[in-house]
Formats: sequence, structure tokens, C-alpha cells
Amino acid sequence: MSPEPLPVRTASSAGLLAKRFTLQRVIERIIRGLLFLCALVSIVTTLGIVIALLAETVIPLPSTGGSRPFFQDVSLWTFFTDTQWSPNFAGDQQHFGILPLLCGTFLIAGIAAMVGLPIGILSAVYLSEYASPRVRSVIKPVLELLAGVPSVVYGYFALTVITPYVLRPIFQNGLGLTVDIYNALSPGIVVGIMILPMVCSLSEDALRAVPRSLREAGYALGSTKYDVSAKVVLPAAVSGIIASFLLAVSRAIGETMAVAMAGPNLPRFTLNPLSGGQTMTSFIASISMGETPIGTVEYKSMYAVALCLFCITLAMNVISQWVMRRYREAYQ
Repeated sequence: MSPEPLPVRTASSAGLLAKRFTLQRVIERIIRGLLFLCALVSIVTTLGIVIALLAETVIPLPSTGGSRPFFQDVSLWTFFTDTQWSPNFAGDQQHFGILPLLCGTFLIAGIAAMVGLPIGILSAVYLSEYASPRVRSVIKPVLELLAGVPSVVYGYFALTVITPYVLRPIFQNGLGLTVDIYNALSPGIVVGIMILPMVCSLSEDALRAVPRSLREAGYALGSTKYDVSAKVVLPAAVSGIIASFLLAVSRAIGETMAVAMAGPNLPRFTLNPLSGGQTMTSFIASISMGETPIGTVEYKSMYAVALCLFCITLAMNVISQWVMRRYREAYQ
């Protein structure tokens, strides 16, 4: 059989293909521009937040009506060394030392880290190395449901369940210690539960990214599943695990509603978890209720605390990115 002749490309078909190719390039450019604008939104939003914070604290801008920034009335030395925080008081009783707020913030974040990080990494190891596909398909969605629960519900749960039915029977009735209604331990526990899905999900992704060949090499040397999990897989995924820890702790530092509902609203320079002190986020929530006159130094203290909180979370995110780049393992 003789081969069929190839179709002859006419001038009209060539022009149609050229128009179609040009149209596709135009559509791709439009899509690329839309994607760029979507990526630009986060950058513009971050810059807007930074400008708003600096305008009220450091750099006077025309939009502020020429009012003095916060750090022109309160020195940085006083702000970071004074152990009293009472911006709403008058006269000599007014103090702007952020140390009590920092102490309360890191106390609750530390309790949350002690609750969420160990449970999260152990859950990730189980789901990645021990659980069967069927069990994993059930446990992981249920665990991730915790991330969808509103923080108000967590705060209400801490205030009505954990404090009266868990902490007081253990510490007050059993050990004879006084447990305040609004303490640091109760919101710290629920914030630890809140960051649990983040730690578990990110750590499991890092563990599952470890090549199967490393596991098989460990088994070939006679190692048990525990030895492979603890001495091969975990060290290979340490960069992703540490990054998940830092991101989860920064999430705990920035939590607002659960801490504002169940945590203490009195700034105290103490590390007692059964009483605790006010956090930076709960202070911002309380001062923004509208009772403080706009433009006063008391009102601008909210922006100073927000700027400090922004710098802390930004530093933790930068450190997590550096850890991922520094200790990331590249496999062929």
C-alpha cells in the first residue's frame, strides 16, 4: 500500500493557527498578570500594616494629624525595662513597661509549646511511619478538624471546662494551690491544642518527604521500625520539623480570642501559670474597644505593643525560613 499524502497546509489554515497562537499568548499574559497581582496583595498588605504601625509609634505622618508618635513621649529604655504596665492610669501611676505583657505572652506560648509540640510530632511520626493507609485516612482529617474550630470556642472551653473541672481538682483540691479563674495555664493548654494540627501536618509532610531508600537502608542493616523512625527519618526531616515548631509557636504568640476570654486581663510580671498576666494580644483587644480617646498616648500604646508583636512574629518566621534553608537535605 502506498503511503497517504500529507495534508497540504494552506494559507488560510496557517493564518488561523497564527491567530490561535497569538490569542493563547495574550491569555497567558493576562493570567500571569492576575497571578502577579494576587501575589502583590500580600506584599502591599504587609507594607500597609508596617506603615500604620510606624506612623503611630516612630515616624509622624500627615495622616496622623501631626500628633506626636508614641516613642517621642515614652523612651525605648522605659518601654523595654519598666516592670509595670498601666497606661490607663494618671499621673505617677502611669507606666509603659512592656515586660509584664511580654512575660504573660511568652508564658502562655511556652505552655502551648509544651502541650502542642510533643503531641504534634509524635502524632506526625505515627501517621507517617506506623499508621496504615486506612487508619491514616480517618485520623488525619479528624485531627485537622481542630484547625477549623473557632478560637472563641476554645476560649469558652478553657473557661468553663478546663479551669473548674481539670485544673482546680488537680492543683487546688489535690495540691492545695490557689488557681485563679483567669489563669495562664488554661488558655495555654487550649492554645497548645490549637497549634497541634499545624505541627502535625507540617511535620508529617517533612517526614513523608524523606526518601523511601533511607528507610530501606535502615531495615537492611537490621534496624527496627523505632530505630529507623528515630535515628534515620527524624534527623533527615529535622529542618521541616523545626520550621513547623517555630511557625506554631509564632501562631501561639499571636492568638487573641482564646487568651482574651480565658486568660488574665491584669498585667503582672510573674511566671506563675496558675495566675499569670495579660498578654500583648489581649491588651490590644481590650484597648481597642473604643473607651480610650483616639490620639492619646494611651491609645498609641496599642500600636507600640502591636509593633513589638509584629517584630517578634516576623523574627520567628525569618528564623524558620533560615533553618529550612540551612539544614534542608537535598536528595537525588
